[in-house]
Formats: sequence, structure tokens, C-alpha cells
Amino acid sequence: MTNTNYLIIGSGVAGLTLALRLAEQFPNKNITIVTKANPDESNTKYAQGGIAIVIDKNEDSYQKHITDTLICGDGLCDEAVVKMVITEGPKRLKELIEWGAKFDKNPDGNLNLGKEGGHSENRVVHHKDQTGYEIERAILRQVYQKDNIIVLDHHFAVDLITKKNYCIGITALDEKTKKLQTYTSEITILATGGIGHLYGHTTNPVIATGDGIAMAYRAGASIKEMEFIQFHPTAFYDTSTDSKFLISEAVRGFGAYLRTKEGHRFMMDYDSRQELASRDIVSQSIDLELKKSGDNYVFLDCTHLDLVAFKKHFPMIYKHCLTSGIDIAKDWIPVVPAQHYLCGGIVVDTNGKTSVTNLFACGECSRTGLHGANRLASNSLLEALVYSGRIYEHLANPDLKISTTDYKISEIKNTNKPEIDSDYLTELKTKLQHLMRQNAGIVRYHTDLQNAKEQLLEWKKEIKMIKKTHQVSVSYYELSNMITIGSLIVSQSLEREENRGGFLKLKMTSFV
Repeated sequence: MTNTNYLIIGSGVAGLTLALRLAEQFPNKNITIVTKANPDESNTKYAQGGIAIVIDKNEDSYQKHITDTLICGDGLCDEAVVKMVITEGPKRLKELIEWGAKFDKNPDGNLNLGKEGGHSENRVVHHKDQTGYEIERAILRQVYQKDNIIVLDHHFAVDLITKKNYCIGITALDEKTKKLQTYTSEITILATGGIGHLYGHTTNPVIATGDGIAMAYRAGASIKEMEFIQFHPTAFYDTSTDSKFLISEAVRGFGAYLRTKEGHRFMMDYDSRQELASRDIVSQSIDLELKKSGDNYVFLDCTHLDLVAFKKHFPMIYKHCLTSGIDIAKDWIPVVPAQHYLCGGIVVDTNGKTSVTNLFACGECSRTGLHGANRLASNSLLEALVYSGRIYEHLANPDLKISTTDYKISEIKNTNKPEIDSDYLTELKTKLQHLMRQNAGIVRYHTDLQNAKEQLLEWKKEIKMIKKTHQVSVSYYELSNMITIGSLIVSQSLEREENRGGFLKLKMTSFV
């Protein structure tokens, strides 16, 4: 059993920046970061676009950004939260820069601000098309310089330890020794990212299996608005892999056109903003075009753009396309919507507190009220930074008294049982991913959701029985968590009666 003062699950921008702030404020306290892969593997790392922050007060304003966010959220945003996050953004950006993160600048030395779908002004701070990677690099460098931060990589958080609605730590599986261990803490923070691998076709890395949300749900935390799944309109179409390479929203902001194979610019038929409509509208429009044509993908046309400027702004995208046989100077890029972001999750207040005492959450696993029914492009890194700061300020308050409960934790007894057949887990995961894509995708049908609910319940019973007789692994825990997350998405989709933002449910049976 290991004791620590602050236990952070996850190593994306939310978890790492919180760890840094706590380490600087409390040099005599220990901060432990638990991450199931390498420390730099997170959804943050793959964020291309940037951070939406009001910088140029002459052309932009907080109110414009607030209005854009509210419009995109389709009436379900918490307006007070939206105002708080947007107005605190510049302060958090300043911290990132002080920690060594570098962002693109204009020849005059000012930040080069990009424009993305749903934004009325240029306000996206970026580092070429690798903003998340740059932020992760800078923060990790700072983290490793702190003597009171311990990073436990390749440790899988299995479950929260709770008693009478108090969180007092976690059980975790050391992936190297394959032994379960107990970690107790005064405060536990979930910063575990998204759920993308549940759908298989996703822009998220394979580690995004909804573990934090599933753990919080089992611990009795409030989980809300799981039905609001954001599908990124333009993921590179590639049949050789599940994880899809993202063609950033900023490429359309740069002037790229969406076309059918016949060359028709179909977004002109759906929205006056055309290619710069919000992600829900663009994704649904592509989905409808594909259903009409029977094609597997549409195209993103960049052939009319300045090639030199494109390569400067999007070097990683240009290289990926070229490696895949697409010369953007003369070829159209095949694209398809892919799962990208979860707008709901663990319900938190403005200080990141969940409904479980001493348990906090921030980043994509949390539901703050910022995104509503659909996230505005590049508001995700902004939210993670602001809520990381809010949790820190709450915990750094000298008048804060941390509630405790007396609870003796028994040592975990690791038993020797036969291992679960890995082929069985792989096959069931593939079935689960197909079910979610078909029955809980961009457009959902009431009958499909009902069928999915019944199937998920059967799978949940099935894997629960297996746990009694077999040695469990990370693959097992991830699959179990994904089934839990799938059940939450499906049940909350069935409960929602009105279509909003990224959620579109029809009562008829699907055509599939």
C-alpha cells in the first residue's frame, strides 16, 4: 500500500498542469501521477488545432467567443461556466508560455491566430498542426524537474476506493509485474481523457477507453450527457487502421473545400457557413451525403490553396498525405467523420468537484457545462487548462479543510488463475466497436438503441462471469470499461427526447 497527498489519474494537459501547480505550491507534499501508458501518450498529444483564446481585443472580444460557444452548444451550455472559462483563458495561456510552450507568431512578433469552424473571429493559438504535442512536451519537461512529483507509467487504474461517498484512493494494476496495488490519497483527481476507442474509428489514441468515467460511475458519481458524442468531420480515410489521422479543422479554416466524388461542394446545400459550420452540422451533412451516394468517404480539396503556406502551417498533415500517396497540390484528400470528443462525462462544479467527496475531475472525462450539446473547436484544451487551474486554486486555499473518513484498507491478495483468452477479448471488442458505430453513431435510431442496450447488458453479464474464474488483464479492464461507457451512451441517448447539437435520434428503424 502506498500513500500520497494528491493522486492524479492521467497525463494529459489537465493532469500534468495540475500536478505542476500543486508541486510548486506544496513543495513538502507528494503528487503522484498514474498513467496506463507512457507519460506523453494522451489525447492532448494528438490535438492539432490549438487553444481558442481571445487575444486580439481590437478584432475579437470575450462576448464574441462566448456567443460562438453558446451557439455551438445549441442551448445546453451553462452560460456562467462559458463566461468563466473564456475570461480565464488568457491567464492560463500565459502560464503555458512561462512553462516553455512555444506558439506560432506573425512576422510582427504577435501570436498567429487561426480560425476554425463555428468561430466568428481568428482566435486559435497554435503550434503549426502539432499544438497538443508541443504543450505535452513543454509540460512534461517541467514535471520531471519536480522532486515531489512521482510518475507511475504503465499503471492501470482499476477502481476508486470509496467509503460512505468518500474517495480515499485507487487500486491499480502494475502492467509490468501484473500485480494489483493500493494507492491512498487525501485528494484524487481523474484526468483520464476520452472514450474514442469504444467506436474503433476515432481520432483518439488506443488508450482512450473511458476508464475514468467508468470508475467514477461505479463509485456512484453523477454522470451526465453521455449522448453528446462529437464526430470530427474530416479524418483521413484509411482502411488499414482503426485510429484515424485527423485532418485539422484549421485546414477548412485555411480555405479547403469539401466535395463529393463528382466535385460538388455539398456544404453549400446545408449551411450558410459552408465548410466552416460547426462540427455537428458538417459531420451530419457528410453522413447524409454518404448515405445518399453509398460511398465510403467524401473529399477535402486543397488544390487551390497556396502550397508553400500550407506546408508551413500544416507540415504533419502534408507529410501524412504524401506518405499515403496524396499530393495535396493536385489530389483531393479522402475524409470521413470519426469519433473525436465526448461532451458529457463526470459532472463537476466550477471547482472541478464531483458528487463524491475528495474526488475531482477535469479535462475530457468531465462534464463542466462548457460544451453543451456540441463542443466549439479548440475549446477542449482551453477547458482542461482552466479547470486544472480552478481545482488547484480550490486546493491551495489556506482555509480549505479536507474531509476525511476512517476506513481501513485491506491488502490486496493477488491470486493465480488462468489467463483470459486474448483472442476472445479482441473478438468481443471488435463486436462492441461495430455495435457502437452502427447503433450509436452520428445518426441514431430508437430501435437500434434498444437493441444495443439489450446486447450490452448480455456482454456485461458475460465478462462479469469470466472475472470469477480467470486472471484479469489491462485488456479485460478496458473492455469492461468500454461496455460500461457504451451502456451509459445508449441509455442516455434513449432518455433524451429532443435533438440538439451533435445528437440526432430518429424514431424510425435505420436503413442499415
